[in-house]
Amino acid sequence: MSKQFDVVVIGGGPGGYIAAIRAAQLGFNTACIDEWKNDKGGPAPGGTCTNVGCIPSKALLQSSEHFDHAGHAFADHGISVSDLKIDIAKMIGRKDAVVKQNNDGILYLFKKNKVSFFHGRGSFVAAKDGGYEIKVAGAAEETLQAKHVIVATGSNPRQLPGAEFDESLILSNDGALRIPAVPKKLGVIGSGVIGLEMGSVWRRLGAEVTILEALPAFLGAADESVAKEAAKVFKKQNLNIELGVKISSVTKAADSVTVAYTDAKGAEQSLVVDKLIVSIGRVANTIGLNPEAVGLKLDERGMVVVDGDCKTNLPGVWAIGDVVRGPMLAHKAEEEGVAVAERIAGQHGHVNFNTVPWVIYTSPEIAWVGKTEQQLKADGVAYKAGQFPFLANGRARALGDTTGFVKFLADAKTDEILGVHIIGPMASELISEAVVAMEFKASAEDIARICHAHPSLSEATKEAALAVDKRTLNF
Repeated sequence: MSKQFDVVVIGGGPGGYIAAIRAAQLGFNTACIDEWKNDKGGPAPGGTCTNVGCIPSKALLQSSEHFDHAGHAFADHGISVSDLKIDIAKMIGRKDAVVKQNNDGILYLFKKNKVSFFHGRGSFVAAKDGGYEIKVAGAAEETLQAKHVIVATGSNPRQLPGAEFDESLILSNDGALRIPAVPKKLGVIGSGVIGLEMGSVWRRLGAEVTILEALPAFLGAADESVAKEAAKVFKKQNLNIELGVKISSVTKAADSVTVAYTDAKGAEQSLVVDKLIVSIGRVANTIGLNPEAVGLKLDERGMVVVDGDCKTNLPGVWAIGDVVRGPMLAHKAEEEGVAVAERIAGQHGHVNFNTVPWVIYTSPEIAWVGKTEQQLKADGVAYKAGQFPFLANGRARALGDTTGFVKFLADAKTDEILGVHIIGPMASELISEAVVAMEFKASAEDIARICHAHPSLSEATKEAALAVDKRTLNF
């Protein structure tokens, strides 16, 4: 006999578990299905983000940054470190512990909010009695029935034809997070977020890293001035990035991988590495969902087709996160999850794609929200720009990290903030002020007039806003 629910969420990643919690808060009898397993076979909700994405990568970035600082920056503070070593097994163990804390935290939140959790893979069986029958294939098979279903099944790493993941020599983001020893030479195909972050981790720990990118421009989604600054800094860090390459073949040997490619000048090249990370994007995950059983519509890329409110072609079926259109970002999925739960309750949930922040957790960090300068030029929008370097910021000097700048773009007539771009220390935290400002349609003048604590990195944000009107006070 099937178990009855008002809302069933398929997928327990950032979008799914947040949608389930919000639905329960709104009074719905809610269930969440998730199949991720820990190394003991137990439930590990949180999806790609928690298990092999955002959370573990930040743990390794933190560990590798400590190691890098100990080897290079501590001396400037009068701290001597001799015989510096890295215990990779312990570093990976700490990362795994951080992941487990997050897994357990989600299970606790389900219990606190009275969300029924089912460990297994969820799939559609049939439309039934004005709702849908869902099968849970796990240790104990279950059948659920719900009036509303939220599909939050996430995405999988895209494989390069001829270079399928074995997670030993050719690695996805999963394998890149558990390399057992520092490779002497590491290759990365793709200079996106995952490629840059994982390349940074292993470069700091001593690997010689080469990143191969097919596109002719570096960080094409970022503001050009930020991308230019980032390329300069990464080159200085000995992160070798080659643009405009065309991969010819990838060949595995017993303990190495050879990448044959044509460089930007058309010359044939060969790169031999100990490990190869392939990070060329992600594809929607609908494996085992069985959308055919109910007629759920997918597009040519395998994504669930939704409208602006995340409604699918079926009444009562919604989809959010990486499995639908829009940026594949955990926080975008969370916002959609909350909005859908509220729409089911008859409220007016809202997600503003124009104020979704983007962050790359390299050193320096890179973050932005809104339009880039090149987008404004292409759209023919009259704008003003203001920029302030961390080199002139007292807190950045004290930290010993003065790389980068804050850049404001504002409407030439109204002064409304159209975009904010940051490269430098704690950019991931500083960008939130810009997101809030843009949500409230603030002007650059508004930020320029707000009192910021001194000394703080946020003063660079204030000064960049002042720079829009060409009246910085400290530069």
